Amino acid sequence: MRIDKKTLAEYIDHTNLKPTATETDIRQVCAEARQYGFASVCVNPVYTALVAQELEGSDVMTCCVVGFPLGANDSRIKAMEASQAVEDGADELDMVIDIGALKGGNRVKVQSDIAAVVEAAAGRTVKVIIETCYLSDEEKKIACQCARDAGAHFVKTSTGFGSGGATVEDVKLMRQVVGDDLKVKASGGVRSLDDALAMIEAGADRIGASAGIKIVDAL
Repeated sequence: MRIDKKTLAEYIDHTNLKPTATETDIRQVCAEARQYGFASVCVNPVYTALVAQELEGSDVMTCCVVGFPLGANDSRIKAMEASQAVEDGADELDMVIDIGALKGGNRVKVQSDIAAVVEAAAGRTVKVIIETCYLSDEEKKIACQCARDAGAHFVKTSTGFGSGGATVEDVKLMRQVVGDDLKVKASGGVRSLDDALAMIEAGADRIGASAGIKIVDAL
């Protein structure tokens, strides 16, 4: 696959979701994102306002997570978290589905949970993390369909905090299910240029990575 550095950088959500991340760490990833031209900086909600401030005047978007990393919050809490993120300046929200509801066969609850966040996002981009490592292929398909039917914009493979991350096979499956209706984000374990290019070739529109600089500099 032939791609230049600028184009590759625009695929990447430059990410720091570590529980130990400090304000200094977050300011650093924002500076790096501005320098490299990454798509967004993705952080925990407590840093949303700081990221929006640091990225002001740039083309880099502010992204924060919702219901992260377990997805086990009540839908009302996820919606409140999303609403606060929007108020703090988020352009994009990466939410974790109710994994237990999906595993239990409660499709209605999964879809309504996503829909609550989509509504609270007030037009901002919502990426739905389905946490593929815990799901069967059939459950992955259902999760993607729920995200589509709830009005989300992306389906995303993983939090990076589960038992596994993105795989080429999962990205291909998700792309097959959503077609052109939604975009696909590969996240979790994407650490090298080869990893990133493989995900893009499989159908990923966005890459979530803390190794974005390493990936782009390897090109």
